Amino acid sequence: MTTAVVACGALALHVSAIAERRGWSVDVHPLPPELHNRPERIAPAMAELIEDLRGRYDAIAVAYADCGSYGAIDRALEGTGIPRLHGDHCYDVFGRDQVTAAMAEQPGTYFLTDFLARTFERTVWRSLGLDRHPELRDSYFHAYTRVIWLAQRRTAEMQAAAERAAGLRHLPREVREAGESGLERQLEQLIDARHDRATTGRDAQPAGERAEATGRHSELRTQA
Repeated sequence: MTTAVVACGALALHVSAIAERRGWSVDVHPLPPELHNRPERIAPAMAELIEDLRGRYDAIAVAYADCGSYGAIDRALEGTGIPRLHGDHCYDVFGRDQVTAAMAEQPGTYFLTDFLARTFERTVWRSLGLDRHPELRDSYFHAYTRVIWLAQRRTAEMQAAAERAAGLRHLPREVREAGESGLERQLEQLIDARHDRATTGRDAQPAGERAEATGRHSELRTQA
C-alpha cells in the first residue's frame, strides 16, 4: 500500500529521507515552502492537491503542522479522515519541548530548522522583498530578540548557513540539537493511521482529537 504524503516544502526532504530509511512505501508531494509567508493560502493549496491525489493512492497523509493557518488546515481536513502532524508550526515537529521551553524563557525567539537556515535568503529574505527593501527588516523582525537553530545535522556548512540567516536580522544565534526523531515518530503515527483506515475503514485518530491535542492554534520519491 502506497501512501501519498502532502508535505510542507520545508519538511519534504526530511520526510523522503525518513521514509526511504524506514522502507515505507511513500510518495512525497511537496507544496512550496514560501507559503509560510502567506499561511492563509496553505489550506486551499493543500485541499487542491489532496483532491488531485484522490483515487491515485490507497491512502493520503499531511506533513504539515498548523503552520500559522489558525485552524484552517484542520477545517479543510475535517471529515476526510486524513491525519496531519501535531504542532503549531513545522519546527515544533522537530523539538516541541525545546520550542516550548525556549518560548517560555524568551518569547521573542525566531526558530530555524536546517531547511530554513539553508534557504533563508530565498524562502524568507527575497520572498518578503527584503533584498530590494532592506529598510523593512525591522518592520518584519522587530519583535524578535534571538535566533535558535534547531539543528537536524550540525555540520560546518549548516553552522555557516545559520550564522548568515541570523546575521541578516542582526540577532544573536543559539543552537539546540533536535535531530529528526520527533518528526520520525510523528510520521510513523501518520503512516500507521492511514494503514488502519485503508484496512479497517476507521480513523486511527479522529480530527477532533487531533485538533484538541494541538490546540488548533497554533524532503523514497519526491514528486513535483
